[in-house]
Amino acid sequence: MESGPVVYVCDDTAQIRQLIRLNLELDGFEVHEYSDGQALLEGLHATDRLPDAITLDAQMEPRDGWWAIARIREDARLAGIPVVMVTASVHEHDRAQAQGSGLDAFVAKPFEPEELVELVQGLTADGRGTAGAP
Repeated sequence: MESGPVVYVCDDTAQIRQLIRLNLELDGFEVHEYSDGQALLEGLHATDRLPDAITLDAQMEPRDGWWAIARIREDARLAGIPVVMVTASVHEHDRAQAQGSGLDAFVAKPFEPEELVELVQGLTADGRGTAGAP
C-alpha cells in the first residue's frame, strides 16, 4: 500500500513538532520528526525514500535551520526538496537571509496550522518533492 506524501518536521520544541505533525497527518501526510538540523540531516542521509517537503525551525541547538538548509541545498540528492522555514525569527535580517538561502517559503510563528498544511500541500502537489524517486 502506497503511503501519503512524506514530510520531515524539524523543530526543537516538541509541542510545535506535534502541532505540525497532527495537522499534516489529518491531511494524509506521513510525518517524521527531528529536533535539530544535525538530526534532520542524519535522517535524510539514512533514508532511501526522501521526503516530499521539510518544515524547519531557524533557531535550534546544536545545529540550526540555517545550517541545515545550507547543507540541503549543496547536496545534489537533497537540493530539490521543498523547504519551509517555520520560525519566530521574523526580523528583517532573518527575512533577508531567507531570501538568499534557497527556502521555498518563510512562515512566522505563531501560525495557523491549516495555512501551513495548505502551503505544504501546494509544494508537494507541484511535483518538486522527491519521495519515491529512485
